[in-house]
Formats: sequence, structure tokens, C-alpha cells
Amino acid sequence: MLKQNLQQKLLQKLSPQQIQLMKLLQVPTVELEQRIKEEMEVNPALEEGREDDEVEDEYEEEEEDREEEEFDISDYLDDDETPDYKLVAKNQGADPEEKDVPLGSGRSFREVLGRQLGLRNTTERQEDLAENLIGNLDDSGYLRRDIPSIVNDLAFTQNIMTNEEELEQVLKIIQDFEPAGVGARNLQECLLLQIKRVKRKDESVKLAEMILKDFFVEFTKKHYSKITKKLEIDDEDLKVAIEEIIKLNPKPGNSLKDSVRTIQHVVPDFILTVNDDDELSLTLNQRNAPELKVSREYKTMLDTYAKTKDKKKQKEAVMFVKQKIDSAKWFIDAIKQRQQTLMLTMNAILKYQEAYFKTGDETKLKPMILKDIAEIVGMDISTISRVANSKYIQSPYGTFLLKTFFSESLSTDSGEEVSTREVKKILQDSIDAEDKKKPLTDERLAKVLKDKGYNIARRTVAKYREQLNIPVARLRKQL
Repeated sequence: MLKQNLQQKLLQKLSPQQIQLMKLLQVPTVELEQRIKEEMEVNPALEEGREDDEVEDEYEEEEEDREEEEFDISDYLDDDETPDYKLVAKNQGADPEEKDVPLGSGRSFREVLGRQLGLRNTTERQEDLAENLIGNLDDSGYLRRDIPSIVNDLAFTQNIMTNEEELEQVLKIIQDFEPAGVGARNLQECLLLQIKRVKRKDESVKLAEMILKDFFVEFTKKHYSKITKKLEIDDEDLKVAIEEIIKLNPKPGNSLKDSVRTIQHVVPDFILTVNDDDELSLTLNQRNAPELKVSREYKTMLDTYAKTKDKKKQKEAVMFVKQKIDSAKWFIDAIKQRQQTLMLTMNAILKYQEAYFKTGDETKLKPMILKDIAEIVGMDISTISRVANSKYIQSPYGTFLLKTFFSESLSTDSGEEVSTREVKKILQDSIDAEDKKKPLTDERLAKVLKDKGYNIARRTVAKYREQLNIPVARLRKQL
């Protein structure tokens, strides 16, 4: 049974201006110029340049005179005859996510392989099979799919009947292409393909090929004693052979990836300087961010349309012009508010981490979470997150992403709260200073930290080590 009833609800909704500000906060300096250009393209009332105070005062006087005339724009803007929904096109969600597709340039490594294929003396059938195999290579240059599956795919999808033996022969043709190692089915085959192409055939190269062929598992697990024992060689011979293996490229496809990769340059949003008196000076990077103003022509146009006698055309024109002027004002205000929010947030971070920014010593970083800064500046945590996630600061100690300064706290034996980043720095220094022939295990690293007053469990040490992209002790071992 259908029923109709009236309900009153209290809802909080973001205004279009607030949504615009939130999006601008996320935009880093390197993309701000493009965002401003996009807005100027869609809104002709927005211009580049500084507002002229005299012209602005003159416009305000004219606007006051116009208010005294018989025609009043507000009468048309508040006219109930034209509903708001007819004046606004809304075919997107409340907060649509913008997904820009980067433009690539150059040739991909598959295209490079295709050009090499054209230079080979192959039959038309071999060329078709080779093109299919090249299409199955991943970005690293490996053939991850097994040959029987490709044979079935060719039969069912392209009606090409072949067998594993014929496909293997075509694969060998591809494996002879540049870069060396492309078309391999696993890391061992990839390295073997490369070592076989080394023109210098001395004992170290022959030994390296033997290790890759017969002792690959022992090599990857760094069981060096087993290799030296079975091959009856000493550590020095093994070290020279391993140096040859290290020269090889485990991902040959990536060697051609630079030609098509869009390089994103880091442009700092803040510039920090420290003078001789240890005083911090923070400036907002305004590069490529021009000053904006509302078009004087559009303001004049509004006056002109207000005096026309055709009331129907007058109303439509006034609505259009005023909408563009208001949109331009909103955007200019949003840019100004963005700058104020960025400076307010960064100044709070500088004050909170003053000891670090004056010295550059990471061990002086205090534990800091988004909530700490949000309480200082009186803003929501989500706003601080938007600022920290995409903004960089240039300092005398390097250029850093703001979110790297945020870290959780950890208690020492003395009860002092320290940053987890401080612990990671000590962990990194301990591993850098270790004896590479006998690297420190996680248990021994935990003991080192405990001796320094940081009572941390072994599993926590393992977690921090993984976050620092440091392998386990066995894989750090060197001869």
C-alpha cells in the first residue's frame, strides 16, 4: 500500500564552493597552473592580472547608481517563473572524481620487438606466431603464460593451429632480440640468456653461467658455502662470478620503459630557509600561479544588458553574465583560501617540529599525527590530510612530502614518547654499519635497539625493516 507523508530532516551538505576548495587543496603546485588554465577556458569572466583599485571603486559607484534605477537585477534573479533546475546542468555526482589520462610518447618495448621481427628472415606464419607471443609479454619482458595455454588460445580465438614445439622455436627467435633476456619465462632463464651473450668468455663468466644453470636455488638463497663446496672453489672465485651476475638485468623490458614513461617532476609547494640565527622563514611557492581578477568587460556587459529594453533577452543575458562573474569570484576566493590554509597548516607543522627543521636531525622528530595539527589550526582532520598527502616542502636538508613528517609514538624505557621515524633511523644506521659477512638478524637488531632504550619486539623490528625495504639478514649477506 502506497502512502504519502511529509518529513523534516536536518542534513549537512557541502556547498559547491566548499567542494571546489577541497579539490583545490588536493592540487599540488605543479598542477595548479593547469587547473587555473582550465577554469579560465570555461569561464571567460576570469582573467589573469591584478585588480585595479581605482577601476574597482568606479565599478562600485556605477553599481550603486544602477540600484537606484527602475531596473533591479535581483527582481529577475528571484523570479519564481524560472526554476533553478532549468538554469543548472547537473549530470555528475556531488563530488565527481577527475581521472586524467597521462599522454605517453615514444615507442613501447613491444613495438621495438615488432620492428626487430620485421628485420628477421621469417615466414608469414612465424611472424604471426611471434606477434602473438610478443603480445603476451608483460612489462618486464617475461612470458608469464605457459606455452600449452597459448597454443589453446591461438586455436580457439584466432583459428591458428600450432603445437608446443613450433611455438618454442618461434620463442627462441624472440629471445635473440634486444634487450637481452626478453622472452624468458622465469628469472633463471632470463639471466642465462644474458650471460650467454657476454662476448668475454673468461673463467668468471663461465663460472657465473654454471652457477645460474646448476645452483640457481642456492644462489638466490645465498647458500654460498654449498656452492663453493660442490664446485670446489674459494670465496674469491665465487665473489668474482657473483659480480658478473649482478651486472645482468632481471627486468629487461623495463630498460625500454623510460621512452614511454611520463616523468612527474617534484615541484615544492613550500620553500623553507634557515638563517644564521636559526630562524625559520617559510614562503609559499607561487611559481606558475598567476594572480586572477574578474573581467572588467564582463562587469560592463552586465550594465549594458541591464539597460536593454527587451526584457526576455535581458533576463537570459543577465543570468548568464552574473553566473560567470559569480563563478569567477568563487574561484578567486577559493585560490586565496587555499593559500591561507596551506600556510596555516605548514606553520603549525613547523612550530610542532621546530627542533627538526632547525637542525635536520631526524632523531629530533617528535611523534605527530593528523589530529595534533588539526587541533592547532582548528580544522578538520580530512583537511589536514588533503594538505599533507600531496604537498612537498623544500628545505636545506632536502625536499620532502609533508606526510613523511607524520608518525606514531613509541615509549622508551624512561617513559619518553619518541617518533617511530626516529626508531627507523636508528635501525637503518645499525644495518648500514653491520658486518655484511655476518649481517644482524631481527633478534639481534631488537637487542641493539633495547640497549639504546627502545624496548621493541622482534616482530616490530621486522615490520619497520620491511617498511624501509630492507631484506632479511640472509639476503643482506655478502662475501
